[in-house]
This record gives sequence, structure tokens and C-alpha cells, in this order.
Amino acid sequence: MKFEELKPTPVYDTYWSFAAKRQEVFFNRLYGRAYPWTDDKIIQKYKFTNAYRASDRVSQYLIRNVIYENDYFTPEDQCFRILFFKLFNKIETWEYIRDAVGEVTYSSYNYERYNQLLMERMCCNASIYSSAYIMPSGKSYFGFEKKHQNNLKLLEYMMNSGLPKKIARVRSLKELYEVLLSYPTLGTFLAFQFAIDINYSELCDFSEMSFVVAGPGAKNGIRKCFGDIKGYSYEDVIRCVADRQNEEFEKRGLRFQSLFGRELQLIDCQNLFCETDKYARVAHPDICGVDGRKRIKQQYKNRGLEQIVLFYPPKWGVNSKLQT
Repeated sequence: MKFEELKPTPVYDTYWSFAAKRQEVFFNRLYGRAYPWTDDKIIQKYKFTNAYRASDRVSQYLIRNVIYENDYFTPEDQCFRILFFKLFNKIETWEYIRDAVGEVTYSSYNYERYNQLLMERMCCNASIYSSAYIMPSGKSYFGFEKKHQNNLKLLEYMMNSGLPKKIARVRSLKELYEVLLSYPTLGTFLAFQFAIDINYSELCDFSEMSFVVAGPGAKNGIRKCFGDIKGYSYEDVIRCVADRQNEEFEKRGLRFQSLFGRELQLIDCQNLFCETDKYARVAHPDICGVDGRKRIKQQYKNRGLEQIVLFYPPKWGVNSKLQT
């Protein structure tokens, strides 16, 4: 791909400045500095994910409390735990089930018990799903009235098909994605997100620079940054941008603090396009994306000082740098 063929809009400059400012917020919070952690009024007012996907609150919980909580889980139990957490993607749902059943494992899983607990949770007017993305209902395939029932049956289907053994045989992140995509109701976006989450674990070990799939928000952000992408795929653009990151920060005079030496990966650059799409709704209201959205839904709520305990997949070699 020849980057020179693209014609960046002002939003492309915003992409890099947003990445630097959002990462600055991350480190200012980590070091216990006083709020607000940025002079950017848009970032102060609205909720944005971190520059690095693995630094986000839910991803951190998944890595620390679901994947690496104990080292005695079997591959089947590990796979089950990751997928069960991600189907709902909500910490409160995970903790509610864990407190009721003890260890969340495939070996002790019982559909009737899990269904009962989730029904009770909903009867208390508690949301069991995160709003970060929408899980398909699955009713047309599994036939149950409640979405969570179909999602549990999807999880059963995946485990009964020998998914952990399939994961052990794949040789790339793309292959892992394709295995997940073969399951009913999982589209391209969810299959890729689940692949990244599984890849945090010891079930596999693939570079996050090896493969990417652009989600709907990222496609919007790319269109706002470039308009016409000259026949290239969205994934081509993400890879090109990731490869140019040091050059792009430097020529804008931006000081980007990497994740303790780990540069932005393809999944992070994909997410940053999604967040830039949101940011540009306020900063560049005249530049439209594919979906034409004009507002940012979620505003940021400062919860005051809270201790941040970070933990990343040990295979990244980041945790030892955190301690120093």
C-alpha cells in the first residue's frame, strides 16, 4: 500500500493527537496525579477507551481475574471462562455468577443453574450485558426466548465441538479468527474481538501485529481520516498507520508514551480509529463518516481517586517493567 495515494483530512491529525492525549491521561491516572488529567475539553467531558485495548478496565479484569487468576485451570476451563466472560462482557455479571457457583469452569458448568441465576439477576432489574457491543440474540438458531439462554447454548455448542483443541491446532491469529467466525451468530467483529481475548491467554501466542479486522466504528473513523481510501481495504489502512506510528508522532511534535516499550499494535490502531470517529463528532462536526452520527453518547464520570493495579499477559514482558 502506498500511503501517498491517500489524502488525509484534518481528522487524521486528530487521530495522532487523540492517541497521545488519551495515553497521557492513562499515565497521569496511573501515577496518581490530580484530576483533570488532560487539558483537552472533549476528553474531559466524554468517555473514551484507552489507546491500548488491554489497558481498559474490562480487559484488565479479564486478564487478571479471569485468565490469570489461577494457573491450575485446564485448557477447557480456561477457554470456557474467557468466552463466558466475553459473551456478557460485564464484570458485575461475572462476579454474580462466580459468587453463586464458586469457580466458573466448564467441568462444573450446568445450564439450568446458570440460566436460573441470570434470570434472577434480570428480575432484580440488573443489566447482565455490557453496552460496549451488542451480542446477537441467537434465537433464530437456538430457539430460546431469552438472549442469554441462546448465548449459553452457543457457548455449550462451541465447547462441545472441541474448540479448545481447535485453538491448540491453529497456527496464526487469522486462523483463530476463522475458527471462531465459523460458529453461528458470531460475525466478523465479535470473532476478531474474541480472538484477541483468547490470545491474551496461554492457549495460544500470536503477534497482535499479524492480523486485524476493522469494526464498524473503525471504518467510520478511517473514512473521516481519509475520505476515499483508493480501493484499499480498511485493514490495509490500519496496518499502514500502525507501521508509520513513530514517524507520524514525531513529525507532529507529539510525545507519545508507549506501554512500557510496547508500541501500538494493530488492534490498538483499529480501536483508535473507532475512538477518533467519536471524538471527531465534536471536534470536526463538518466531516461525516459512514453512519452519520453527530453525538457522543457516554459522558465521563470522575469516580475520584482509585488505585490502579495493572496486569498484562506475562508473555508480553510488560509486568516486570511496571514494577520498576
